[in-house]
Amino acid sequence: MKIEVKRLNALKKYKGTFDFDYIPPEDICIIPLCKIDGNIKIEGEYEIYEDDSVSVNFTLKYRIEGQCSYCLKDTAIDVEKSFDVLFVTEDDSDNYRYDGIRIDLKTAVDDAILFSQPNVLLCGEDCTGIEINNK
Repeated sequence: MKIEVKRLNALKKYKGTFDFDYIPPEDICIIPLCKIDGNIKIEGEYEIYEDDSVSVNFTLKYRIEGQCSYCLKDTAIDVEKSFDVLFVTEDDSDNYRYDGIRIDLKTAVDDAILFSQPNVLLCGEDCTGIEINNK
């Protein structure tokens, strides 16, 4: 999950693509009673600029499975979300920082996983929750 910026600059490969499977940390799913099922597929592209900043655009694809947040039935959802991030060599509160040699995408990918998750997992849009019979 690294982009070797210095090597790519030396090879004059200022634009390119990448794809890999990422094994997420077990505790990264923020929805109670749910987990990310399997690996996360990441596909993207990079562009290295003259000031050594690097634009990285990538798409995450993964599956969340667990219990419906309303009725507790087993369910799952496929998530696909795209992100654009910028890596810079100077401290900058709006972007990710890297050392000018290589970029480790782990922090950006973990952040993207957190931002891409829904707040709840539902078995369907019409889920009414747990039915209680008061007889």
